[in-house]
Amino acid sequence: MVTMRAAIRRRLFAGLAAITLGAIPAALSPLAAPAQAAEMVIKHAQGETKLAAVPAKVLTFDIASLDTLTALGVDVAGVPKGNKPDYLSKYAGEKVPSIGTLFEPDYEAVNAAEPDLVIVAGRSRAKYADLAKIAPTIDLSVDDSRYLASAKENVLTLGRIFDKQAAAEALVAKLDTSAAALKAKAATAGNALLVLTTGGKMSTYGAGSRFGILFDEYGVTPADTNIKIGNHGQPASFEYILEKNPDWLFVIDRDAAIGQDKTPAAAFLDNDIIHQTKAWKAGHVVYLDPMSMYIVGNGVTAMQKVMDQISAGFDKK
Repeated sequence: MVTMRAAIRRRLFAGLAAITLGAIPAALSPLAAPAQAAEMVIKHAQGETKLAAVPAKVLTFDIASLDTLTALGVDVAGVPKGNKPDYLSKYAGEKVPSIGTLFEPDYEAVNAAEPDLVIVAGRSRAKYADLAKIAPTIDLSVDDSRYLASAKENVLTLGRIFDKQAAAEALVAKLDTSAAALKAKAATAGNALLVLTTGGKMSTYGAGSRFGILFDEYGVTPADTNIKIGNHGQPASFEYILEKNPDWLFVIDRDAAIGQDKTPAAAFLDNDIIHQTKAWKAGHVVYLDPMSMYIVGNGVTAMQKVMDQISAGFDKK
């Protein structure tokens, strides 16, 4: 009898203990492992930045990053003033708070926004140190000497920061496929010049320049291999274009990109001198999407759009 009572008491106490321990939240249990923040160390053009977790509020002065973040499905809480392409129209005008311009931040607006992350690049990179005093900041400027690889790294970096790695990898894979196909077409397309028009003037850009991806990465043969590298290109004239007489003429209309009501590039180049070139006679004058080339640059959507446009141009040869 004593033995049976003892067994019953043991089972009763064991049951009560299980019920009691089960009622204790896992977070309060002494055996539960403490939750750890998913800290990330992000390498960028001006060093490294630590992020405690996926940023909930991001500001970007870099339109290329805005482009890529939009492609990844990430919302942005503040952008600089200025023109935006149609696919970024949700950030145009007053729809999203302004944080300054492409070159000059509104530090009060940035501070008031209390961002978890600020992105700079290119035009705004000089303000990195000042912005880093307000919030974690990264510089996603591309390296012109390895433009495509650098741009793809930025896509993957943003994918990692916002836990969108699979989507980022898919976008990069599509760029790789398109770039390879374009390079194959360029190999037999002939040579080309790239010119930028603005305010009734022209400049040309070659390999190694800010727009050199056409030659360096897409395999287009330059009609002039001696173009001086500079941020504003090398001054060019109608006579220069005729002298080089390219098979293809690629054109960036800067005035259209920045919203200035000037003579369109198509009208500017429609003259007797340009009419004599092989490019004009063959219908090989391609007006590259100005917003993608001049404003957005290395954003994943802009790059894909330009590659598709050049590829379609070569298909018509």
